[in-house]
Amino acid sequence: GGESHSLIEGIPALSLGAKQGASNRLDRNDATPETVRELRRRFMAALRDRNGQRPAPGARVRMLEKTPKNSLRVPFLAAAFPEARFVYLHRDPREVFASMMEGWESGRFRTYPNLPGWEGELPWSFLLTPGWRDLARLPLNERVASQWATTTQILLDDLEALPRERWMVSRYDALLADPNAEVRHICETMDLRWDVTLGAQLPLSSHTVSRPRAEKWRDREAQITAVLPRVAPLIDRVSRLAMR
Repeated sequence: GGESHSLIEGIPALSLGAKQGASNRLDRNDATPETVRELRRRFMAALRDRNGQRPAPGARVRMLEKTPKNSLRVPFLAAAFPEARFVYLHRDPREVFASMMEGWESGRFRTYPNLPGWEGELPWSFLLTPGWRDLARLPLNERVASQWATTTQILLDDLEALPRERWMVSRYDALLADPNAEVRHICETMDLRWDVTLGAQLPLSSHTVSRPRAEKWRDREAQITAVLPRVAPLIDRVSRLAMR
């Protein structure tokens, strides 16, 4: 029903304070037995099905979790949940940059509004990446490009260190073009059943700032194209991965 910010960071050992404000990065060393037990307890207490019902006692369930910060926590999650599998949802970076810029400006995604040591003109938004202090003086287009690049580099390196059967790639454009086909592709790859027929058009996310439309990123085209060369090798890497 929501994202896992407080579920994870509410555990003292996983809090930003315990990490001395380094970033949202967690690795397998953070997956101590005590921490894993508490995390599993918290997730189980929060679990609800699509009708808002808690799982029946003893039921075998598969939890679906989607929080962008966890892109920096794959080694931790893989160790804490050895049965877990991961879906990397690939979206055109130009669209991502435009969406992130809009999100920073909106003020709706301020994950750390009073972040000690942050000197940027806007309070910190979205996931806290390693090296975040170096982004304070950057213009917004360069800041979001750096957030994306740091996160994507870490995420892909971590996924590729796992056995290939533990992760897959899904395409955002394919999901929009044919929701049923892409969700069925995900479920078949993840060995899950799917019993819902989706409409041709998906409902808007509750986090939507402004309505999506084709080529919307071009409203910020000059700012976005200016940062593409510096992240071009990584864009090539994710594009090749998404084409498999």
